[in-house]
Amino acid sequence: MSRRVLITGVASHFGTELARRLEADPAYDHVAGLDTQPPRGGLERTEFIEADIRGEHLAGLLAGVRPDTVVHNQIVRRPGPGMSAGTAHDINVIGSLQLLTACEQTETIEAIVIRGSAGVYGSEPAAPQFFDEEMTRMYPRRTRFQRDAGEIEAYFETYANSHPSVTCTMLRYQPAIGPSVETQITRYLALAAPPTYLGFDPRLQLIHEDDALDALVAAVERPVRGAVNVAGPGTVGLTRMIRMAGKFGVPVPSPLFGAVASAGKRAGMLDFSEDFRRLLRYGRGVDTRRLTDDVGFTPRFSTEAAIEDYAAQLPHQGMTAPLRNAVRV
Repeated sequence: MSRRVLITGVASHFGTELARRLEADPAYDHVAGLDTQPPRGGLERTEFIEADIRGEHLAGLLAGVRPDTVVHNQIVRRPGPGMSAGTAHDINVIGSLQLLTACEQTETIEAIVIRGSAGVYGSEPAAPQFFDEEMTRMYPRRTRFQRDAGEIEAYFETYANSHPSVTCTMLRYQPAIGPSVETQITRYLALAAPPTYLGFDPRLQLIHEDDALDALVAAVERPVRGAVNVAGPGTVGLTRMIRMAGKFGVPVPSPLFGAVASAGKRAGMLDFSEDFRRLLRYGRGVDTRRLTDDVGFTPRFSTEAAIEDYAAQLPHQGMTAPLRNAVRV
C-alpha cells in the first residue's frame, strides 16, 4: 500500500532529511512538507507548501494532501536569531493546536508522529538514573520550554484518546550531537573553555544526529501509541564529555554561573537556555527500552560513541565556533 506523509517544519535539518529519506523510498507515494521557508536542499519530489503552522487554513491544506501520516517536526527547542521567546511559545502551543484542529478534519489520517523532547522530564538533583515514559509528573515543570512541552503532549494525548483509530507517537528526544547539526550541546563544546557548575559533574545522555533521523524514520514506518524515549545507550559525565572534545571545563560557583552565561551571551558566544543550564547542573538519563522493543530501532551510537564521532571531526582544538556548515536544529 502506498503511503502519503506530510511533514511540518520541513525547512529544518531533520525535516529536510526526513523528506529526503521518504521520497527515496518507493513505498511513499507522496511526501509533502509545510513551512514558512523552503527546504534546505534539493528535494526531488517533495511537495513544498508555504504556510505558517499557526494559520487557520491548515485543514484545507491537509485535505489537499490527503496524508495517512503527519509528522509534527516544528517544535521550537530554542529560539533562533530574530525569534522571541513569545514567538517560539506561539509556534509550539498555538501551532500544535492548529495542527490538531486540522487533523480532526482530515479523515485520511492514520498516524501522527511528533518529534518532541525529553526536556519534558526536566533536570533534577534527586531524579532517577533513567526516566521511563511514565515519569513526566515526578517534578514541577520549572522552565517555559518544559511547560510548552508538557502542554503539547497534553494536547496530543487528548486527541489520541478522542481518536482511537489514529496512532499518536510522541518521540521524546535527548539532545542531539553530530558534525552536521548545531545544537546547544555542540555550541557549548565549541567554546574554548566551557563553564561548568563548581561541585557538579552530572551524567548526560545524547543521541547521534544519524540515529536521531533513523529513529524518526522508524517511527514513521512503525508508529506506536504513546511516548517513546529516544537516546543513545549509556551516559557520560560532563567533565569527560568536555575532555573528549579536547577542552577543559572552567568550574564556576553556582551563584556566579548566571553572570558568566550572560557575559557569554553579550559576547555572542552562547545563549544558555534555562533548560540547558539545569542540564549542565543536574544531567538527565532516559530509559530507551520502548524504542528498541516497540518501535524496533536500536541506535548505532552510544552516547560516548556519538561524542567521539563529533570530536573526531572537529577541524582543530581550541575551537570557538560551531563546525562549519552545521545546521541549527
